[in-house]
Amino acid sequence: MYYIGVDLGTSAVKLLLMREDSVIEKIVSREYPLYFPHPGWSEQSPEDWYEKTLEGIRALTEGIDSSLVAGIGIGGQMHGLVTLDEKDQVIRRAILWNDGRTGAETDYLNQEIGKERLSEYTANIAFAGFTAPKILWMQRHEPENFRKIQKIMLPKDYVAYRLTGSFATDFSDASGMLLLDVKNRRWSPEMLEICGIRKEQLPKLYESWEPIGTLKPEIVAVLGLSPEVKVVAGAGDNAAAAVGTGTVGDDACNLSLGTSGTIFISSGRFGVDANNALHSFAHADGGYHLMGCMLSAASCNKWWAEEILHTTDYGAEQALIQKPGENQVYFLPYLMGERSPHNNPDARGVFFGMSMDTTRADMTQAVLEGVAFGLRDSLEVARSLGLQIPRTKICGGGAKSPLWRTIIANVMNLQVDVPENEEGPALGGAMLAAVGCGAYPDVKTAAGKIVRVKETITPDPVLVEKYEQKYSRFRTLYPAMKSLF
Repeated sequence: MYYIGVDLGTSAVKLLLMREDSVIEKIVSREYPLYFPHPGWSEQSPEDWYEKTLEGIRALTEGIDSSLVAGIGIGGQMHGLVTLDEKDQVIRRAILWNDGRTGAETDYLNQEIGKERLSEYTANIAFAGFTAPKILWMQRHEPENFRKIQKIMLPKDYVAYRLTGSFATDFSDASGMLLLDVKNRRWSPEMLEICGIRKEQLPKLYESWEPIGTLKPEIVAVLGLSPEVKVVAGAGDNAAAAVGTGTVGDDACNLSLGTSGTIFISSGRFGVDANNALHSFAHADGGYHLMGCMLSAASCNKWWAEEILHTTDYGAEQALIQKPGENQVYFLPYLMGERSPHNNPDARGVFFGMSMDTTRADMTQAVLEGVAFGLRDSLEVARSLGLQIPRTKICGGGAKSPLWRTIIANVMNLQVDVPENEEGPALGGAMLAAVGCGAYPDVKTAAGKIVRVKETITPDPVLVEKYEQKYSRFRTLYPAMKSLF
């Protein structure tokens, strides 16, 4: 049998076809546009996600016996607000995870409702990218649209709804809405009241591997798949990526260098850090996880290379870097504001320390190191909780760079395991579909049989010490500049 995994990303949807024996038969991707109607805003059209996903599935299954496709699992960008009216029409473009318009609403939740109450209700505090502040923004700034809302969805769940007609979400993705009582895995009645919405406007909750339905007849006709294909609830992109890298069970770690950057630590136990610097979410394996998220990671390198240097040859730019750990230029990677641990949508990117002998390579190196330092900020919070994390998996587009992997290993002082398949959320989605269809008894078993490590990067003690000194200086830059943002 075959299983389709979908990664509904910020710039494109990526899909893969996995055989039951874990061999990946084919991978395709389809891009769609991003809209920035005002500085700091970020939107997409849900219809684009749906159309490109259908297009991708058709391309993925071309030339195979489509009757052997058994299940579909979707991993998707988290936190986005998708709203439908009584006719199931999209009311407005989706407001995305990296949108920074909700500063006032985030302040209201954290300061007037209060961080302690929010943490009690949801295990988290408000961040500008979360869904609940977006709902409040819509209520305040677009009251006519707000009154039309009949269904509130997350991005991947909109695609699943169009495929199956099932109004559903999973616990991992729902955790990032600031509407879920994460500890008890239910919608928080207090948060619904605060946001002025009803439980009926929210989807039914499922574990990530649970089937939510089968394909609608009209979708079967378009795609040529069996009407028995099961669509599982899927997962938020970071939880799906963690499944795809085998980051399940207790004290496993994964770093993701995608458009955003995350550090993801899985656990069978529910837990919250005292300052809510890390997100406390449900995991796609049925347990929980702590996660730190920076809003701009590989996107920093893409911006630097393509918009500033006007090149797409990332390898050539990185080949100029000869001395990791010896650069005097620093980069604050806050191009879209920042979430963990600063929670400041007004933060911005900064280069610091340039001189007349600063080179193009120095600037590129600073970008790569700045992202690594930003991820380490969240790792330090986890370490402050007494967590002993000796190693981590790594995934995401940025993880394809050998140099960046080396920088990460030495900045973090962690063994970095590179999975054989670096397909992250798409592979995780396919694995969840396989579990949902009964090919594996549970997510942990699937991960143990499917995920293999092809390379491990071991930190160099000399380089670790150099980066320790650089990180100490990096940590002083944000506090020094915070008032200027």
